[in-house]
Amino acid sequence: MALLQVQGLQAGYGASRVLHGIDLTVGDGCIVTLLGKNGMGKTTTLKSVMGLLPKQAGGVHFAGRDITRMAAFEVARLGLGWVPEGRQVFPTLTVQENLVATAANRHGATQPFTLQRVYGFFPRLAERAANLGNQLSGGEQQMLAIGRALMTNPKLLVLDEATEGLAPLVRAEIWRVLGALRATGMAMLVVDKNLGALMDLADQHVVLEKGRVVWQGDSAALRADQATVQGHLGL
Repeated sequence: MALLQVQGLQAGYGASRVLHGIDLTVGDGCIVTLLGKNGMGKTTTLKSVMGLLPKQAGGVHFAGRDITRMAAFEVARLGLGWVPEGRQVFPTLTVQENLVATAANRHGATQPFTLQRVYGFFPRLAERAANLGNQLSGGEQQMLAIGRALMTNPKLLVLDEATEGLAPLVRAEIWRVLGALRATGMAMLVVDKNLGALMDLADQHVVLEKGRVVWQGDSAALRADQATVQGHLGL
């Protein structure tokens, strides 16, 4: 069953069009990646899906509802959890305040994400619960951004550059948590540059080039066609 369906999506900034008809589907409980060089439209796609950027054409449906013209707060309330590039935690709130600021269980999850559950995924956040957002390391801020999204109890977690600029040990911790979330049935749409980790984590991969889909397939197909895909990624 399609949880998220994007059809013919066109979007951009002002008079500049970045996306030229993006099609992608995220199934219920599935993980899909967006791959591509910098500037190919990955973040623009995520922002358009989230309602943070107006769509110029095409449509987006989520959980059977047309969300094409919805505002970002309406999209979030339907169950899309946003983990933006650059973390964007609240700098003058504590870790615990960041986590509870937007916490909700609007869809009646039987095992909702609570403070204790998020701290279970990220023990470091429990240790830093009383620290302000601007007192955290970059890795801790990334953990907090993911935890904050989880506290909204999303049906789909949308992550933009989840491990960019992080130390290897912190990256490994993030991938461990994403793998644990996968085991719970959490659907995800992920942008990241770590191809090896993404192949282990995800079900489907979509490669963008100049705002168009140029390749898509599962991890087995990606491994079999790495030369072609890496040409699009500039690896």
